[in-house]
Amino acid sequence: MQHDLQHDKAMSVCFPADYKRAREAFVAAARAAGATLNSYRHPLQGPNGEALATDVAWLGPEDAEAVLVLLSATHGVEGFCGSAAQVDFLSRVPELPDGVAILVVHAVNPHGFAWLRRVTEEGVDLNRNYIDFSHLLPINEGYDELADAVVPATLDAETLQLCDARLAGYLSSHGSESYERALTGGQYDYPHGLFYGGLEPTWSRKTCENIIAAYALSGRKRVALIDFHTGIGPFGYGEPICDHPPGSTGVRLARQWYGDSVTEPALGTSVSVAKHGLSDYGWMHLVGRPLVFIALEFGTYPFDNMMQVLRADHWLHAQGNVEWHAEQTQRIKSAIRNHFYPATPGWQEMVLKRSRQCIRQAIEGLSNTHG
Repeated sequence: MQHDLQHDKAMSVCFPADYKRAREAFVAAARAAGATLNSYRHPLQGPNGEALATDVAWLGPEDAEAVLVLLSATHGVEGFCGSAAQVDFLSRVPELPDGVAILVVHAVNPHGFAWLRRVTEEGVDLNRNYIDFSHLLPINEGYDELADAVVPATLDAETLQLCDARLAGYLSSHGSESYERALTGGQYDYPHGLFYGGLEPTWSRKTCENIIAAYALSGRKRVALIDFHTGIGPFGYGEPICDHPPGSTGVRLARQWYGDSVTEPALGTSVSVAKHGLSDYGWMHLVGRPLVFIALEFGTYPFDNMMQVLRADHWLHAQGNVEWHAEQTQRIKSAIRNHFYPATPGWQEMVLKRSRQCIRQAIEGLSNTHG
């Protein structure tokens, strides 16, 4: 019984109820671990007037040749998982190998985290925003065909039934991979739509770029990055997804460090399909060949459920200013929060155990690289 009580207390510390308390837990854990803290203040506020920021903690020597980056809340509402893994790590920091440092980036999309949105304040999916906007933007003909069925003008039962029939027809005629690519691959024409990549770099992307420069990550011998995500895949399973080019050094080292559970969307081995504008690509471009990047994706509920909760949230914000305490808002926010963060002890425990494993594997890999 005592063990269970300690376990429940640890879970409540790692998995707070909202962004504000998650940030407080992160800052407290970082200070207790002796980390050097920095903060990038966001220009907007949370739904209850709370301050928003991307907070950064550094552990280890400033001139470390190898750095592990732990990144949370790329997709705001998914931040409960990544924040918990970060706080858990900071509360039990191991003795780091010589020449290895840890950079913990908490809530790179704080606005989405606080407002329980997957997107940024611009309505942009940060993981579709890392493209060169001076070139022609990608075209997603599948999304063009389905845009008004994905996020309709109203959410009444008759409209949703008709929209779902159109989506089902597309799935039936094009197959599941083409269907998922059309919906989730990224689109740049519908600002209120799902998986919108934007028309310029977002605040969150520019903050990431500032962090890469401030901590001189491109000058290190090796950089590993674990980007925490939730929402697709088997319930509670953490899939290490690698979007480095097939056969590249990044893939080779990811497999060497994390084992055969590593998947590659480019080869069709992942629960995720290949996409435009991933943050992986931005980090690869700015850090260079020293980078080994994985997205650690924890499964929750079926894909169709994800689409339903995202549809409702995007519809809500397309209406204009959102009344946070309104019954409809809270109903929609509860549904999206539950999909991307199943607040059950079993799921939480799976997240922490898998996160600890992957963090340990990354540190060991960096240590061997350094040696």
